[in-house]
Amino acid sequence: MKTKIITIEGIDGSGKTVQYNLLSEALEKRGFSVSKRSYPVYDSYFGSQVGRFLSAADGIRATDVDQKSMALWFAMDRFDDLRDYVDGEADFMLINRYVLSNAVYQSIRDCDIGKPDIVDWVFDLEYNKLGLPRPDLNLFFDVETERAGKNVDKKGFRDYIGGGRDVYEASKSIQQRAREKYAEVAERYDDVEIIVCTEGGAMLPPEVIGEKVLAVLKKRGLIED
Repeated sequence: MKTKIITIEGIDGSGKTVQYNLLSEALEKRGFSVSKRSYPVYDSYFGSQVGRFLSAADGIRATDVDQKSMALWFAMDRFDDLRDYVDGEADFMLINRYVLSNAVYQSIRDCDIGKPDIVDWVFDLEYNKLGLPRPDLNLFFDVETERAGKNVDKKGFRDYIGGGRDVYEASKSIQQRAREKYAEVAERYDDVEIIVCTEGGAMLPPEVIGEKVLAVLKKRGLIED
């Protein structure tokens, strides 16, 4: 048996965690076993350093670190965490932010403007060189940037940043470019599906978005009616 891997992707404030949990519940109700992972793992060796970059705790901001160096920190966090992964132990593995996030966000920061993106380089690094498992499906939850920013401000205390936004969340231009890059990558790769989550500038109800997700999984043959 092969574990089917589905990733939950999107800009900050796009409701990823809500959909991550809703999808897990929906799959378990259908009798599937589900394992879950979420990145970065902020209490791990590599993830804690990512958190320090994102919060600028040491005076060094994630937005100022060169593309490939920053991508390596995120990649090693996953490599370290997935050492105990065994294919087939669960029917599905859901991952809240995975390789696609790394590829997108290290290609669109202010210091990356005018440089070639490193999407393919990140995929090669994480999937081919580090041997991380490839997803069967990446779900990109598309939310208008203004709406997503308001959602970020509703988040509670987070250990790695405390209150407020991290350096990526604080930049509207980064979030807008990330949204555009996700859409661009979805055009290039057939394992990325776009889930539109807003209508008229307002978030659709979580349950409506969740139904869209299940429709995509059925279309892809990952679950049956």
